[in-house]
Amino acid sequence: MPGEFRQYLFPHDHPRLAGVRGLDPYAYRELARRPGTFTGGLIEGWTPLYGNDFRGVTEDGVLRDGLYPLTPAAPGEQAPVAAMVSAARDLLACLDDEDRERLSHEADAVAWQTWANPEFMQFDTGLRLDLRAPAVRERALALVGASLSPEGGRLVRAVMRVNGFLGEVVGLETILNEFSYNFALYGTPDPRAPWGWQLYGHHCALNCLVVEGRMALSPVFLGAEPDEIDAGPHAGLRDLFADRVARGLRLMAALPEEQRRQAVVYEHMVDPAMPEGRVHPGDERHLAGAFQDNRVIPFEGVRVAAMPAAAREHALAVAESFVGLLPAGPRAARLREIAAHLDETWFCWIGGHRPGDVFYYRLQSPVIVAELDHHRGVFLDYGTPKPFHVHTVLRTPHGNDYGRSWVRQWQQGQGSGCR
Repeated sequence: MPGEFRQYLFPHDHPRLAGVRGLDPYAYRELARRPGTFTGGLIEGWTPLYGNDFRGVTEDGVLRDGLYPLTPAAPGEQAPVAAMVSAARDLLACLDDEDRERLSHEADAVAWQTWANPEFMQFDTGLRLDLRAPAVRERALALVGASLSPEGGRLVRAVMRVNGFLGEVVGLETILNEFSYNFALYGTPDPRAPWGWQLYGHHCALNCLVVEGRMALSPVFLGAEPDEIDAGPHAGLRDLFADRVARGLRLMAALPEEQRRQAVVYEHMVDPAMPEGRVHPGDERHLAGAFQDNRVIPFEGVRVAAMPAAAREHALAVAESFVGLLPAGPRAARLREIAAHLDETWFCWIGGHRPGDVFYYRLQSPVIVAELDHHRGVFLDYGTPKPFHVHTVLRTPHGNDYGRSWVRQWQQGQGSGCR
């Protein structure tokens, strides 16, 4: 229902908001770190995970070799590298020496792993866009746009605009705004060698790397609270994740009753049958979020290969809705990769599965983890998940988040025909 979120607004002087209002991102970062607070607890739990030697998400703790051979992109599957290089060089050209140094990291830097989706700045990697000149913001976002599909670029900008709208609604514009994001470059922009960029902040985090015409776009976190703008210049923007929600529901509806029961691992979003810790204070039901680069996530639910043909097509449609940020060539390569592992793909569900219900789902194989979860209020006042607060996560398991498998192969000279 449009505007439903407005019934859950905190009073303007509520401590949840008043204690933060007016702080700049750095002052808020110090406040968020305080022990004993909700944000301090999240930071305390996440900080030890940062800097661990990167291995990658797996389903059983055992890395599989050979999933991501580094070969030049096939004809028709190339990333738009020339446009990306041009946009990156435009960005670098408009920076002074200090900001150019802050922006730039090695292609395999551990700083990739600093991304996070909350509003507080746990790590200040790269450049904070809302504290830079408009020309810097515009050129950074031009690089994002040059890298993504048209619909992917629109979705990312919509998420950022919703974040700015939320800041206006709750009066926290200094920490929640359209440009309250960090942006970094990794490697040197080049037609062949590995390099990429990172954008992260509240409800929006993308990690993009290209090498030899191939593109890796993960981890990706996109979300919204609320999932609409009902006032101002962008009024009418809404249902940012309607396709991911609808495709998950269609898949559930296409399953025979017995398989639907297998897919539902918990009937309730917070279920008494859940083990301790299954619902995380920040991630809630997500398993592959920020700082979970090496997490073991066992397969659950129902195997896609056992589904009827129509349901299998819906499973592929779910995957396509998540990888739709990729431009046409890399998207075709990614979908081919996902389809090749369909017999090792699993789908699970938590919650209701009728239109309007709140739920969590995960599509998982050796080459993809795609999650969608409805969340409770953070900057709005509701204690149970609502359909207008959506989080989504995309991972490339077994070591190719951040394109890291490809970078290692490039460094070791193991890419077939890549030197």
